[in-house]
Amino acid sequence: MTPINQRRFERFKANKRGWYSLWIFMLLFILSLFAELLANDNPLLINFDGEYYYPFMKTYSEQEFGGELPTEADYRDEYVVELINDNGWILYPPVKFSYDTINYDLTTPAPSAPDSVNLLGTDDQGRDVLARVIYGFRISVLFGLALTLISSVIGIFVGAIQGYYGGKLDLFGQRFIEIWSSLPILFLLIILSSIIRPNFWWLLGIMLLFSWMSLVPVIRAEFLRGRNLEYVKAAKALGLGDQGIMFKHILPNAMVATITFMPFILTGAITTLTALDFLGFGLPPGSPSLGELVSQGKSNLQAPWLGASAFFILSIMLTLLVFVGEAFRDAYDPRAH
Repeated sequence: MTPINQRRFERFKANKRGWYSLWIFMLLFILSLFAELLANDNPLLINFDGEYYYPFMKTYSEQEFGGELPTEADYRDEYVVELINDNGWILYPPVKFSYDTINYDLTTPAPSAPDSVNLLGTDDQGRDVLARVIYGFRISVLFGLALTLISSVIGIFVGAIQGYYGGKLDLFGQRFIEIWSSLPILFLLIILSSIIRPNFWWLLGIMLLFSWMSLVPVIRAEFLRGRNLEYVKAAKALGLGDQGIMFKHILPNAMVATITFMPFILTGAITTLTALDFLGFGLPPGSPSLGELVSQGKSNLQAPWLGASAFFILSIMLTLLVFVGEAFRDAYDPRAH
């Protein structure tokens, strides 16, 4: 690590709010990556007759546990549970529901209030809210990270080309971006989502059409400034090509602005996905979606745990990301050197 990056890292660590927010967010994200181990309607491990079975990874028939049916074993059936416990034991995940598991044993009509079985209650279809929050957190962050990384690569490339070469290329590029960015993005997303059946990759592609523009002005300005600096002129005089100058000399300086913007781009991506899901134009019906949970909270005002769960998880997620972004911004502030 270079001395300047070492100083930036120390300044980032000195911002306790951003430093702890980064660790908390990383912990939550890593835990969500193992959602199948935290929330699942299938056991994690079964020991039966001295053999081990992994139902969360593989399908087993009821007959393999001494039952009668050749179909997949229902591990919520007392008969199957008794068969296994008579000859072994079962290890369940902390939450015994997956995001699409319907609890048919509710004592009150869905949506049911939080209790010892469903810690955050159930939604209007009888599905466990905590399980849907865990899976929804994972898909929201993965979607946001994918969109942020891909759009950043495109934005950096376009901004670098415009800023370095300038002239008519920069002029026409700026006019195109002005026209493209003036389009009503949310309305276009809704129209496109209503024409095609949206899924994770379709939504990622549609939003990528517009999200790449956020970094172009920053990178373009850095390259416009950097191409006239003395060390760039010296590199040209020594015969270094345009590609080498752009990516070896100017881009590392432009990455400072890019890194400080990325947490905010991630926040915007998660917010947009949540808004689309809330409006019903996002992920397919039944997907674990925080936006769909917000919509259920609006439709079921008599069940405040739905809106409260969505509000708190979104508030925590976005607040942590904003704190991290502010810490990065302060750490890379050139006035602090």
